[in-house]
Amino acid sequence: MRFLRVGPQGAERPAVLDAEGQAHDLTPLTGDIDAVFLASDGLNRARAALAAGELPRLDTTGLRVGAPVARPGKVVCVGLNYRDHAAETGAPPPAEPVVFMKAANTVVGPDDQVLVPRGSRKTDYEVELAVVIGRTARYLDDPADAADVIAGYTITDDVSERAFQLERGGQWDKGKSCETFNPLGPWLVTPDETGDPQGLALRLWVNGEPRQDGHSKDMLFGVHHVVWYLSQFMVLEPGDVINTGTPAGVAAGANDFPYLRAGDVVEVEIERLGRQRHVLGQA
Repeated sequence: MRFLRVGPQGAERPAVLDAEGQAHDLTPLTGDIDAVFLASDGLNRARAALAAGELPRLDTTGLRVGAPVARPGKVVCVGLNYRDHAAETGAPPPAEPVVFMKAANTVVGPDDQVLVPRGSRKTDYEVELAVVIGRTARYLDDPADAADVIAGYTITDDVSERAFQLERGGQWDKGKSCETFNPLGPWLVTPDETGDPQGLALRLWVNGEPRQDGHSKDMLFGVHHVVWYLSQFMVLEPGDVINTGTPAGVAAGANDFPYLRAGDVVEVEIERLGRQRHVLGQA
């Protein structure tokens, strides 16, 4: 199943798509796709209601698409999780996942404007597979247990300001947490429709030029390992988002790609999860 939220920012309406791609209104079941909905078996309740014909059709023509999850409690990120990306940045492959946090209020819709921060010289892009947590996870016994706590998958562009991240001292967070730096969506796709999370092609273009063309099979640490690993250090809660890393092709890599500036158009795609298109503005 594919879930989405449509409407003006702050007033999105929850919806679900049927097998033909027709949207249906979820408000008979919930006011939003949020932690409470996910924790209360909302996805399965929505599946049953849709099959029973209890959800009215919803015309989404011309409506903005918001992030598919409202107000995530936290956004946890994994860095250098593709061997080719580590190589292009000159970093050795890590022995364990590199973990950092991104401010939850960076999350915006998949086609919303992304702002180049004031003083930025090196705003960069990163197509990533994002995991949405559906059940509380703490101290999972084994990576195989991770499947039971995943609500679904979506697309993120882990926008990053490399000078803030790498040249200003301290940890990475201040280069990752600028406003609008986490376009998310368009859909929350359930695991049964996503299929193998290590079987997805990831692509990104800037102004129509291909920049990233990778595959989730090339992760150093697979999705289930990452969820299990994180649960040893923090409690993962329904609605939390995990950004699982990016393949090669970023502007900060060993190539001549320019950094982003106002007016650039970034398009992001992951197989079976949809597509984003956002235009860069200036903060």
